[in-house]
Amino acid sequence: MSEHPWSRTPLIESAALSKVAGCRIFLKLENFQPSGSFKYRGISNLMRSATHGKPSSELTNLHYYCSSGGNAGIACATAAKSMGYPATVVVPTATSAFMVAKLQNLGADVHRVGASWVDADRHLRENLLSKNPHGFYVPPFDNPIIWEGASTMLEEVYEQIPEDGAFDGVVCSVGGGSLLTGIMMAMERHPRKDGKVPRVLAVETQGADSLNASLKGNKHIALPKITSIATSLGVVRVASRAYELAQKSNVDSIVLSDAEAAMAAVKFAEDEDMLVEISCGAGLATVYNGALRKSMSQDLSDEEWREKKVVVAVCGGSDVTTRLLDEYRERFSSMHQVWVLSRDLILSANQVWRSDAETLTLGKCDLNWMVNQ
Repeated sequence: MSEHPWSRTPLIESAALSKVAGCRIFLKLENFQPSGSFKYRGISNLMRSATHGKPSSELTNLHYYCSSGGNAGIACATAAKSMGYPATVVVPTATSAFMVAKLQNLGADVHRVGASWVDADRHLRENLLSKNPHGFYVPPFDNPIIWEGASTMLEEVYEQIPEDGAFDGVVCSVGGGSLLTGIMMAMERHPRKDGKVPRVLAVETQGADSLNASLKGNKHIALPKITSIATSLGVVRVASRAYELAQKSNVDSIVLSDAEAAMAAVKFAEDEDMLVEISCGAGLATVYNGALRKSMSQDLSDEEWREKKVVVAVCGGSDVTTRLLDEYRERFSSMHQVWVLSRDLILSANQVWRSDAETLTLGKCDLNWMVNQ
């Protein structure tokens, strides 16, 4: 058995996205993980911990139970299959038939229950896990062992980034917050020699923006419901640790529309020939729409910004097909023209607007405002 179950993924400098962003964009390709997303790092790390130091006789009846909006369940089923143990995954009823079929093909026992992950998780714990003394609970994001596993993504970046091993910023999508937490943990372990702290841009979609809503309200809150089509980001209440870390001065929180995230996934497929789901598109959209420059360049000149190195977590995701991207393209075809206009406005202004809660807003250049006119 290897030292760890996850894969060391490539870090590539993207010529296409660097040209769009105006700086050096490095893509951390977590879509290369065995389960297709970054989730495999933390989930497999937790699942492996269930077997540490135990004789095989105690593990004969081990059974993993996971509640998930999709990708954590895929990670759990993938890891369970590789380890030779059964897995039960409970997903909300809104989970696509495509994702359910993927889980079943991995050998998982799949239950579709409830309108949200909270409902699915309650059903798993109260009606399934509680009845199996050999069951092991695998939450999708809120566990320190999961965060530690997620932190290995950025640990690899420190080894892979060219030249001095330093970078100036990181972009990640946020659902439950395990990736954001892992990024912050790794950054704390690697202070820069020049004392500068890389900026982190945490991206959510409207209707799945529990982190941003909490930051704006100065209170850890739960959304009444999830309305975003980015179901992998559909957590009504972000993990408390993620909320705490997001209040650090080097973190910006931004909320984009489903349209922006969807079209970013479409553009990324065209630019890099890779399929990623809409949840991953949320982070990528900040490159295409100019929000990245607005958040991280501050008062830098174009020449200074050009030399900055920004890592974008391509978190991956399994709920994507070429047909789905075609549907996004047809539904949100006007977004590309809006991006070009908005990005030009942002870059020419070269300003950063912040709310009282220190979270990023797009002011008069807000894409959602423009699309709805």
